[in-house]
Amino acid sequence: MTDRADVVVVGAGVIGLAIARHLAAAGRDVMILESADTIGTGISSRNSEVIHAGIYYPTGSLKARLCVRGRELLYRYCAERAVPHGRIGKLIVATAENQRERLGALAVAATANGVTDIREVDAAQAHALEPEITAVAGLLSPSTGIVDTAALMRSLLADALDAGADIAYRSTVTGARPGTGGLIVDVDGAGTLACGLMINAAGLGAWDVARAVVGLAPHAVPHRHLAKGNYFRLAAGPAPCSRLVYPLPVDGGLGVHLTLDLAGQARFGPDVQWLDAGGSGSLDYTVDPERARDFAAAVGRYWPAVAGRELVADYAGIRPKISGPGAPAADFLISGPADHGVAGVINLFGIESPGLTSSLAIAELICARPDLGPSRSGPVLIWARPPGHDGSR
Repeated sequence: MTDRADVVVVGAGVIGLAIARHLAAAGRDVMILESADTIGTGISSRNSEVIHAGIYYPTGSLKARLCVRGRELLYRYCAERAVPHGRIGKLIVATAENQRERLGALAVAATANGVTDIREVDAAQAHALEPEITAVAGLLSPSTGIVDTAALMRSLLADALDAGADIAYRSTVTGARPGTGGLIVDVDGAGTLACGLMINAAGLGAWDVARAVVGLAPHAVPHRHLAKGNYFRLAAGPAPCSRLVYPLPVDGGLGVHLTLDLAGQARFGPDVQWLDAGGSGSLDYTVDPERARDFAAAVGRYWPAVAGRELVADYAGIRPKISGPGAPAADFLISGPADHGVAGVINLFGIESPGLTSSLAIAELICARPDLGPSRSGPVLIWARPPGHDGSR
């Protein structure tokens, strides 16, 4: 535990760790508070581990800009730090003639977003690229890849700690209020600490943290929608493809796609299962094996041979969305003092896909904000422990 900090980062998922690393490298005194026993147990460890190119998002949106920027930063970082990854490419497929127009619109959007290597392919070319895949047309995205998310987060944490940051586990933020020279942050089981700035990157828990900030305008906390994404994998046998294969997007997601891990094993997902947006402590990550039938039907549209292969339940993730069923996909929301009225608080909401790809770019954006103030400007850290607290972290 350090004796000073001017910035508290709430949440040790890939976004929080990227922000902490960037701030610490810039000379800030950083404390990371994580409610779980280790890093990245939520959204960051329950996704497709895909490095996205920047195809799907409205031009000019944060998602579009940060995905394209983040993709290049992430590939560079992984190469420099020997984080396992692969730029293996992706094929987006139209499986019916009436999908061609939507596929073309994706190509136009990708080009507008700065994805310069996207290429349209016809049925014969798609078959030549991936012989087991059935499509009437496709888009080839060479810039799409995969990454070992756990290794990435370990590397980001090591960088942050090497630069002087500290981390406390089992440290749930239960409140924050303005204090002399900054904020007083309440931490369950550990008392209070003072800081100049709190960055709320708590993922699914970001809403709970934000609502616990005294004086924060209620309208600055968006409604939370939860979309569960289930994954299945092949029970045995080789993967059918050497690239990722995606159908066209669906309401709430990118469709049940075929992804590969770094060992070359195939998995399928996520689907979209809308949940009650209740408390994050009661979330159910169980995958219902009966959903395998629906998965096989979805996958069979572009890989007919799945009918002869067994799919088994793998894992599930839950996406924090700020737009619900039937609504256009919302952008990332990064909310500062000008938005909610509390100096020294920055909230991040709706950091779903492409959050992993965008992580280093989000950190870059956050750390360039003028409301962060100058380096090392915060007050002395005050960590008031209740009697008998063991200090474990």
